[in-house]
Amino acid sequence: MAFYFEQFEHRKPPKPLPYNPLLEMLWQFLITVNLVIGGWYITWRWTSSLNPEALWFAIPLALAESCAYIGLVLFSVNLWKVRDVPKQSPPQTINDCLHEALEEDRPIRVDMFFPSYDEEEDLVRLSIVDALKVTYPHYIDTKIHILDDGSRPAMAELAKELGVNYITREGNIGFKAGNLRNAMEQTDGDFIVICDADTRPLPTMMVNTLGYFRDPDVAWVQTPQWFFDLPEGESLTQWTQSRLGNGAAKVAALFEKVYGPVTLGQDPFVNDPQMFYDVIQRRRNWANASFCCGAGSIHRREAVMEAALKTYAENIDKQRQDQDKAIQKLTGEEGIDQDLVDLMDQQTVLDTEFTPYKFHVSEDIYTSIVLHSDEDRQWRSVLHPEVESKMLSPQDLQTWMVQRFKYAGGTIDISAHDNPVFRKGMSRPQQVMYAATVWSYFGALWNIIFLLAPVIYLFSGIAPVAAYSKEFYLHLIPFIITNELATMAATWGIAGFKGKSNYLAFFPVNLRAIWTVVKGEQIKFPSTPKDRQEGNFFRLVLPQFAVMVITAVALVWGWLNYNFHWYGDLNLSGLIINTFWCANNIIAMAGMVACAFWQPPQPASDPQPSESQEPITA
Repeated sequence: MAFYFEQFEHRKPPKPLPYNPLLEMLWQFLITVNLVIGGWYITWRWTSSLNPEALWFAIPLALAESCAYIGLVLFSVNLWKVRDVPKQSPPQTINDCLHEALEEDRPIRVDMFFPSYDEEEDLVRLSIVDALKVTYPHYIDTKIHILDDGSRPAMAELAKELGVNYITREGNIGFKAGNLRNAMEQTDGDFIVICDADTRPLPTMMVNTLGYFRDPDVAWVQTPQWFFDLPEGESLTQWTQSRLGNGAAKVAALFEKVYGPVTLGQDPFVNDPQMFYDVIQRRRNWANASFCCGAGSIHRREAVMEAALKTYAENIDKQRQDQDKAIQKLTGEEGIDQDLVDLMDQQTVLDTEFTPYKFHVSEDIYTSIVLHSDEDRQWRSVLHPEVESKMLSPQDLQTWMVQRFKYAGGTIDISAHDNPVFRKGMSRPQQVMYAATVWSYFGALWNIIFLLAPVIYLFSGIAPVAAYSKEFYLHLIPFIITNELATMAATWGIAGFKGKSNYLAFFPVNLRAIWTVVKGEQIKFPSTPKDRQEGNFFRLVLPQFAVMVITAVALVWGWLNYNFHWYGDLNLSGLIINTFWCANNIIAMAGMVACAFWQPPQPASDPQPSESQEPITA
């Protein structure tokens, strides 16, 4: 069976960003300056710049800026420094990975789990074939397991054909987490490699990661996820030629010759995770706060089981406390029936789930929280900076939104019911790192204000600040400039503009996730489709399109109002800054709207250009 990604099989994963101590010092200097200027700016906004005649507008905007500044502080701590965990040689036996050696040493046992529900057999086949190619310099007992939650005979036949183990179950309680629990009950590996159905391990996966487990306190190692099928895009000349013909393409070629290459359709959904793994997650190593992201991670079974036992005991204790309060409320302290208490205790133990991976849509980060907060054991995590597997990216807007909604909803749900920031056992640096993650998902609440503020000003003529004066620019511009310079230094080698625009345009999905949790609804567990979904996706970006249209109309209206002096207190200074603000918002929304119409380029069947599609040169 042919897959769309066969044309990308030749791609090689990117190397980790090289550590540069001078660049790190420059980043630390610039962000320190930026935070000081930002604190000065926020203080001035609250004390000296609010428009007293429009506090209904001025206060929400100042509050949004303050929330964004808090996010900047948290993000800055997250990115403060790179401290990679030193790699160690691959362990030879299990005693190399334990605090207390076994009397009879033995080879290391590894289980590789490939959970599947409805993925195509041929897709899973690719993953298993690559898993069979994983090498190790010493003898190691590796077992590969297909965890089929769909109970499909064809998948069982595939496992038999490839010589790997097949595990299924009745029902699918707990979804992926339940699937993993069922597999752990039937296996005995010292270490567990978690993969998705489309995760294809590289041959070096074990060699490069098991060495970290020589430290017996390391609970898991997360490797970067790499989407090898990300669209590379087309040059402006190629795009113009295929759609508008040779004449327009010659103009585009001249433009690229003068201004440099322009690429369209490159990673349209901003799926490239390098910023997340190589910058954000990697820089949490120093705080022991890099969390598990599921696929591409290796877990110590002992740690996962200890965490499960601890959580099980905590849940029983909590339910008993709630039970005692309920009995006392009903019968009074002196009227408690001990037999009833004992009976309810037994029922509490029976009703409490014992599961290594919590039944939650974000079971990976939840497991990280439980292990990081274990005061008695003080488990450690490692973000290994090198790519050790490849997987598939969402290929359409609907799939992308399903995935992002799960991420956002899962994290927000955790923050509402078991917030890691306040969980006992977390160190202060870990609390800050988890706070940065949680806070980022609430960003839609203040991003809405940033999208509406220039529109309100241009339509109403009412400013949220006392005046767009010289003093305003003296406070704002140094903050913006130092922030851009600091961000460039922090992420040197990875472009960040598309990520920031995507974060702003993400607001409808984020708001829906927040509202779902507020209503008390459970975040669902849909599996992310691996095939491109077809259909009209424009309906999915109607909020972003509406922002674009309203913002564009506001721009035209504002300039007309300024020229004809219809009403309000518009001035040239305010118009200019709000025009740039509107342009930034429109560009951010346009990127998301364009995703609704994106089509993957069709591989050419004939590598030679036809007469009507000859190469274009300026």
